[in-house]
Amino acid sequence: MIDPQAPAPPGSAQPWDGPDGPVRAGPDSAEGPDGAGSAVPLPVRQGTGRWLVLAGVFVCAACGLVYELELVALAAYLMGDSVAQTSVVLSVMVFAMGIGSLAAKRLRRHAAAGFGAVEAALALVGGGSAMALYAVFAWTGDWGGLWASGPRCLLVAFSLATGLLIGAEVPLLMELIQRIRRQDAGGALADLSAADYVGALVGGLAFPFLLLPLLGQLTGALITGAVNAVVGGALVLGLFRHDLTRGARRLLLTANVCVLALLATAAVLVDDFERAARHALYGADVRVAVHTDVQEVLLTGGRDGRPLNLFLDGRLRVSGRDELRYHEALVHPAMPGRHARVLVLGGGDGLAVREVLRHPRVRRVDVVELDAGVVRLARHDSALSRLNAHSLDDPRVHVITADAFDWLRTAPTAAYDVVVSDLPHPGITASTKLYAQEFYGLVRRALAPGGRLVVHGGAVASRPRDFWTVDATLRAAGLRTTAYRVRGRQAGFAAGPDREPADTARAHRDWGFVLAADRHTPRPRLDPAGPRPRTLTDASLAADVRAAERTRVAGLPPSTLVHPRYSD
Repeated sequence: MIDPQAPAPPGSAQPWDGPDGPVRAGPDSAEGPDGAGSAVPLPVRQGTGRWLVLAGVFVCAACGLVYELELVALAAYLMGDSVAQTSVVLSVMVFAMGIGSLAAKRLRRHAAAGFGAVEAALALVGGGSAMALYAVFAWTGDWGGLWASGPRCLLVAFSLATGLLIGAEVPLLMELIQRIRRQDAGGALADLSAADYVGALVGGLAFPFLLLPLLGQLTGALITGAVNAVVGGALVLGLFRHDLTRGARRLLLTANVCVLALLATAAVLVDDFERAARHALYGADVRVAVHTDVQEVLLTGGRDGRPLNLFLDGRLRVSGRDELRYHEALVHPAMPGRHARVLVLGGGDGLAVREVLRHPRVRRVDVVELDAGVVRLARHDSALSRLNAHSLDDPRVHVITADAFDWLRTAPTAAYDVVVSDLPHPGITASTKLYAQEFYGLVRRALAPGGRLVVHGGAVASRPRDFWTVDATLRAAGLRTTAYRVRGRQAGFAAGPDREPADTARAHRDWGFVLAADRHTPRPRLDPAGPRPRTLTDASLAADVRAAERTRVAGLPPSTLVHPRYSD
């Protein structure tokens, strides 16, 4: 007995087991160059039909990868930049794709209807996932209790559902392309795989370079869903409409119209939705919200006596209530001794530079900041520029837009008396390399003889291992260190990598700093000839050193580029 799915020998007409039983090429079937007939009547020639199916594969693969990258981006943006979370999303999705491929075997006898239904569902799930997850995070992320991990569970659920639907696509498309013209399974799979992989490439490039910068996460996902629905529906209703009953065609058309209507309505309302979600997260005092080439930058307050807050990608980076304590503790203990040439890594808000410029012997300050949008706000926003005392407009200040690691590789040797590292938490993936042994080796090379480096290492009380790993890494780079801990910060200042609503974030009640030098063990103190800080004294700094030492975690290995040690 011959397997009906076996490839037909060249030049022979092979029966095909269609929805209503075996079908042979008949008078209405188009005859292909190999003599194999089409199992279903097509509105176009066989060659054109095959190209249309492969084009559908291309578009569906591009949309599928956009959904995948969208979920990864949401995992980082909404719930913290975590390698573990990204790995969970990707692994769950790949696992679900395998399950979806197996489940699609049951739909092969109704491949056209099954593919149409899968694409309509995928367009709705994938296109609406960003908005649904953002809504849940904004309005229910602070519920706590049983719902404390609710947004993360929902993210996994969307990954599972999207993966199941993506996995079902290729088996059904394989069946459809074989209905147009039978060929050996290897050749058909090669054609489908080529279209699938090229589509994935286009989707992977379109997401960061087209969709995100031009449309944003929410609108980009919605438009991707609409494209998915249109292409999937058009392929089935246009090319394989004779393979569906009249009722199935009406049902599929109605489903696609409803999906497109939902996605279009969401796209029209997306700006209002974003404003409402921001108010739910940050309160009604949101004054500036911009997406730069690097991140989302948001300002609240700063007028009518309300304190200014600066959020970067949802993490509260500057609080007008306590930024003075932080920036004085960051800068002034490193300034005793020569400090004519100062390098500030990060600090595009201009607040660390403000404290540096309070020392009259400073002749030049170089600021290396990755995000030019933050610098523009620091210069032109009236509240933020007033807070930083217009420090970035001082003629002694030179701002360089660059990645700090890359810039240091070509920085002049022994050029700086003081280096101030005001960078995001090392648990954020993009920042981990800026707390690595290799990075501190580059900083050490840029330090002049007798120069000092001060590093913000995060909250000591809540993340002691991260803080003391910074100290161990500096020592491994050949620097001598002294740590100190400053108390008094306001609750809700998100020093860690997790993004939480500002009013419910875990309270970080301190900041940890490490002062390092090349040739001697530095002692945090104030410059006798310098300005008098409002929140620091030599006596309080000595107590801060003792307080930090009581929290020491001994025996920690250094963090390197290939083996990062910071938690996320």
